[in-house]
Amino acid sequence: MSKATTSLAETVDFPRDLIGLIRSRAREVIERVLDEELEAALGAGRHERSEQRLGYRNGSRRRTVTTECGPLELSVPRGRVFGDGGTEEFSSKVLPRYQRRTKRVDEAILSAYLAGANTRRVRKALEPLLGSQHLSKSAVSQIVGRLKGIFAAWRERDLSEEACPVLFLDALYLKVRLVRRVVSVPVLAVLGVRDDGQKVLLALELATSESTASWRRLLDGMIRRGLPQPSLLVSDGHAGLTRALEAWPEAKVQRCTQHKWRNLVEACPRHAHRELKRDWDRIVRAKDGITARKAYEKFVTKWSTLCPAVARSIEEAGLRLLTFYEFPRAMWKGLRSTNSLENLNREFRRRTKTQGSFSTEEAALTLLYGLVAFGQIRLRRITGYKHVKNLAATASAAAA
Repeated sequence: MSKATTSLAETVDFPRDLIGLIRSRAREVIERVLDEELEAALGAGRHERSEQRLGYRNGSRRRTVTTECGPLELSVPRGRVFGDGGTEEFSSKVLPRYQRRTKRVDEAILSAYLAGANTRRVRKALEPLLGSQHLSKSAVSQIVGRLKGIFAAWRERDLSEEACPVLFLDALYLKVRLVRRVVSVPVLAVLGVRDDGQKVLLALELATSESTASWRRLLDGMIRRGLPQPSLLVSDGHAGLTRALEAWPEAKVQRCTQHKWRNLVEACPRHAHRELKRDWDRIVRAKDGITARKAYEKFVTKWSTLCPAVARSIEEAGLRLLTFYEFPRAMWKGLRSTNSLENLNREFRRRTKTQGSFSTEEAALTLLYGLVAFGQIRLRRITGYKHVKNLAATASAAAA
């Protein structure tokens, strides 16, 4: 490297100069867009005489806006627009009054918070881009507070247009401070499947226990807000939830085969697990419902002698373990367990483990909702989604 080249490299800070150039061009583009917006509202250009003129310019003002390129000090044009009996101040739609940050910046701040960072960490992480003076502690808190308002509206939204033929119901446990003590409490969750097969989070409710009353309160609230009758309810078999599902007496119920398998393993001696698994697979992986029912009856007869606890456990679930056979074969994998909701709960636990505990019920539920609502956790379509639209009809035909 020559001496001249070395000297140039030492005196020019390419990253800093590049950022400065980007910000300069961004400022020019924004100011040009604002000027064109005002010109369109006034119906005439600068110094242009026109009978179609709808107002006049009124100077400009300096305004600092935090963008993805960092804080930009803009020259914002002002104008007066003719109205009934006088004029009124022009209001920009591109840059609304009092807006200090772009939507993308707010989304970045919210994403960092939902990823597990607290207010101090969010400010530290974004400081090189946004600057400390344009990202105060109160600004971050206001953005997070806005999420709480969105969640509050979501909890009370109308569900009459949210037709979901399939509902998955389960709970996850979080540590929340209640009555001056951190306790582990269940968050009751309901995941629906729309006609196009897309999964959607329908409800989140924190309760002191998974009692029938807690679940029924959640389900009654959804019915009150207009949720249409589902065709199939998939649950883990918890006693409180099972009784609460009577809120929809006409819906079919599928007991989660994964939860029941874990129950059977706990009731069976270790040396017999391989034989138990072989007999179990003949039930849940049969070629059709008739074959599965015969395998179920043989299972009960055989294990009533070998290990009565295993037989009692499977009889407790009964033929609700086989409900999924009444639906299209392509959907069996997605309907025979609560894995769709278990996977969501697993993501919830992974994203919240950095929190330790939550200070309030609202903080816990708002974070879980935000993870889904703002794309930190993406919900996919269910296996065999093409058949969901005609689910009720195919289920009735299969049962007949």
